[in-house]
Amino acid sequence: MRLSKVSFRYRRRDPLVIEDADAHLAPGEVIELTGVNGAGKSTLLRLLAGLARPTTGAIADRPPVVGFAPDRFPASQPFTVTAYLRHMSRVRGGARWEPWIERLDMGHLLATPLGDLSKGSAHKVGLAQALMAEPGLLILDEPFAGLDADTREVLPSIATEVAGRGGIVIVSDHQGGLRGLPGLRHWSMVDGHLKESTTAHTTPHVTASASAHTTAPTTPHATAHAAAPATAHTTAPATAHTTAHTTAHTTAHATVAVTVPADELARFLARMREEGFQAREIEAPAHEPTPRTAQTEETG
Repeated sequence: MRLSKVSFRYRRRDPLVIEDADAHLAPGEVIELTGVNGAGKSTLLRLLAGLARPTTGAIADRPPVVGFAPDRFPASQPFTVTAYLRHMSRVRGGARWEPWIERLDMGHLLATPLGDLSKGSAHKVGLAQALMAEPGLLILDEPFAGLDADTREVLPSIATEVAGRGGIVIVSDHQGGLRGLPGLRHWSMVDGHLKESTTAHTTPHVTASASAHTTAPTTPHATAHAAAPATAHTTAPATAHTTAHTTAHTTAHATVAVTVPADELARFLARMREEGFQAREIEAPAHEPTPRTAQTEETG
C-alpha cells in the first residue's frame, strides 16, 4: 500500500489538513501514529481506510478488506449490541463476530442498546466489527481509551495476529499501548505533515488513583485518604512510583489508596475499572472514620 503526495482539505478554500504525505506500507507491518489534537491523525486514518478521498495525490494498493474502529463509536444507532453485530456480519458477507465476544469480554453487553454503552464498552463493539472479517488493513483510532485493563492487554496480541497473517495494522495511540511490539513503526503528524521516527521511544506509564477531593503527594509510594464522599466527577491525581525496566521503554507504576463511603464503593470501583485502572477493595486502616477503602493501579 502506498501514499503518494497525499494532501487533503475539507473545503476548497480551507487550509490543508494534510500536506504531501508519502509512505509505503508492507504486509505484516504494525504502525503507531501519534500527534497532538488537531494535527490530522483521524483525517489521515479516514483517508487510509477509504472513507475520504485525497484532495490531491493518491493512495494505491489498499487491501480489499478494511477494518476501521473510530475514536467515537456511533452509538446513536437503534440496535442492541447483538443486533448491530449481526447486521454488520450480513454487510460483511456472513463474517463471524461470535469469537470476538469472548476475546474482548463482551458477553455481558449483548442485550445492551448501543446508546447505553460506556465509552470503553462502545470501543469493544467497534473493535469487534472491525475485526470480524479478518481485515487485510486494520485501522484503530485511539483504541486503548476507556478500555478495561484486561482488554488493553489483549490488543497488542490482536495487532500481532493480524500482521502475522499478512495484514497491515495502523493505530493512532497517545498511550503507548503497542510500544513493546518488535518492529513497530512510528509515524507522527506534525502540523499536517506525516513524519516517521527511526528512534526508540521511552514511554512512561504512570498509574494513578482517584479521590474525591484529595491530591496525592508525589512520593515513591503515595497513599491518600479522603473522608469526603466520592462524586461523579472524581479526578485522578498522578503519583510517581517509577520502576525502570531494561527494555525498549520505561514503565512507571504507582498505587494510591482512597477511602470512600461504603455505599459508594461498588460504583467507584466500577468507574475506575471502566477507565482502565486496576481497582480493588482493601482493608481500611483502623483510624479511618469510613469503613471501605479502594486501591487503584494502572499498568502499562
